[in-house]
Amino acid sequence: MIRAQKDSSNLTHRKPVFGLSITPDNVEKAFTLAKTADELELDIIGIQDHPYNGTFLDTWTLLSALAASTKKIRFFPDVSDLPMRSPAMLAKASASLDIITKGRIELGLGAGAFWDAIHAYGGPRRAPREAVAALEEALQVIRLIWNYNGPRRRVSFSGKYYQLDNAQAGPSPHHDIKIWLGAARPRMLDLIGRIGDGWVIPLNTYMSREEIKACQWLIDASAKKSGRPPDSISRIANIVGVIDEEGKLDKSSGNKAPFVGSSSDWTNWIVSSFKDSEIDTFVFWPSGDGQERDQVRLFANKVVPEVRASLADRE
Repeated sequence: MIRAQKDSSNLTHRKPVFGLSITPDNVEKAFTLAKTADELELDIIGIQDHPYNGTFLDTWTLLSALAASTKKIRFFPDVSDLPMRSPAMLAKASASLDIITKGRIELGLGAGAFWDAIHAYGGPRRAPREAVAALEEALQVIRLIWNYNGPRRRVSFSGKYYQLDNAQAGPSPHHDIKIWLGAARPRMLDLIGRIGDGWVIPLNTYMSREEIKACQWLIDASAKKSGRPPDSISRIANIVGVIDEEGKLDKSSGNKAPFVGSSSDWTNWIVSSFKDSEIDTFVFWPSGDGQERDQVRLFANKVVPEVRASLADRE
């Protein structure tokens, strides 16, 4: 079990980032929510990637369509299922969409978790250590493909899980795409500290605040050991819950439950998470059945400005 230790870094000089999670199971709702989030000037949209789920649309296809229908908001797969997707093709897909959108794509990436479902769709089964090793190779492959510096530049890579054999690199992304890793285990957290650009924190229904703090310490320690500043690594949290202004629902009663409360309650929770748990990006996952658009408006119009004002007052 990971135990919390004294916080060793300070990320509060950053400005908080606010986003929306969209479940890829309803086309009309996905487009409505994406356009609403874009109009309300949220920063980013995350779309989960479970290609073996028969009720889900393909995440990368949906990302492309939603990006084309919006103007400013950024997108990322939350997170791409590596065992189901070749890293070379992930590099190609993400760079291509980043070029098309003029820099509105980041890459969330995960080592895989639901191995029976992955195997049922033709993917490999990997033990935890193998999954981490494969993910580390994938990051190297992706960056080799992206690092395109001339006509027909060729790259090779000889790994246990992935290989490139005199492959043509490119295209390079429009901007410096960040690779954010979804993780909860120590070996993955160590990998983030060594070579990752960000940590996508599991849902608040999965991980308590104390567990998050303990994971943050491991990432920071790994980063420092590798000669990297811990504050160069983003911390992206998926936050599940309901904004209940009328007090009709029972408030959250535990560390691992959907957060329920007024906009002021949400503001206090996010401000505390930003300052005490070193989280800098908050991806709202509204759990109100059929009320997602209203929830997004409450989040963008009330919670986000209240958080920004509160943090500005404390600077």
